[in-house]
Amino acid sequence: MNFFRTGLLLAALTALFLVVGHVLGGQQGMIIALVMAAGMNLFAYWFSDKMVLSMSGAREVSPHDAPEFHGIVAQLAQRAQLPMPRVYIIDSEQPNAFATGRNPENAAVAATTGLLNQLSREEVAGVMAHELAHVKHRDMLTMSIAATISGAIGMLGSLFMFTSMFGGRSEDRPNPLAAMALMLLAPLGATLVQMGISRSREYEADRLGAEICGNPLWLASALARIENNVRGGVPNYQAERNPATAHMYIANPLSAGGLRGLFSTHPAMEDRIARLQAMAQSHGPVTGGYAPTPAAATSPWGVRQQPPRQRGPWG
Repeated sequence: MNFFRTGLLLAALTALFLVVGHVLGGQQGMIIALVMAAGMNLFAYWFSDKMVLSMSGAREVSPHDAPEFHGIVAQLAQRAQLPMPRVYIIDSEQPNAFATGRNPENAAVAATTGLLNQLSREEVAGVMAHELAHVKHRDMLTMSIAATISGAIGMLGSLFMFTSMFGGRSEDRPNPLAAMALMLLAPLGATLVQMGISRSREYEADRLGAEICGNPLWLASALARIENNVRGGVPNYQAERNPATAHMYIANPLSAGGLRGLFSTHPAMEDRIARLQAMAQSHGPVTGGYAPTPAAATSPWGVRQQPPRQRGPWG
């Protein structure tokens, strides 16, 4: 159902783009804007993983640097029938995580030191299974397509302003008031549709992540802990400095007051937890799921907060 909803939202975004293109720039303007936006987002598609990891201050760790964390990711990737992704750690007190990469063969997963310090191994397994679900579903590709169309809509407005000022016959121009209203409302509509796509992918990643780790309650418990930290004011300075990366995290890392929920790319955490709890009641733990060590429920990860550019026990 979420795949169907994502398809409908992409179709709606495409239809909005065509309407805006017809009203503002005609067929020629629409093609020019689409080519420009596609070129920009094609670059982002190939290099966005490196940019996001760099903006987040993530550092890659090897199996020698972080054997337990690497081991969890490796076991979950094997269960999900995915290639082993690159593994990164972000020095941040806020528990959070994200996945990036254009396809499963070029994927990377990143977790904060706050996540590894504060959550049990089962909860960490639930979080990383969610991120691997994004990789398996190729959600980065879906969001790249949505970003391309949304960017094209914004570029059409700029193109209309340029042609209105420097060229074109007056009889070929659209009604100025209608065009201005569309220029203001269309990008907002595109943003809302793009957020709807992102939210639908989060629900689907929760579902598949619960299946990968073998127990929906592990992920539900992790989401509750993460939300308590974010609402409690634990900051993610990297995300605050680069809010464009916020949609990639498993939970919205930004502290934006009342507007945080309205313009969030993530569904309400209470709803996500309720769905996972209902899934656990309906299906129970999955046979052959992830099996942490016996001490996992009480043993801490022991990851210490490290200043930038210093190497700690996790690399």
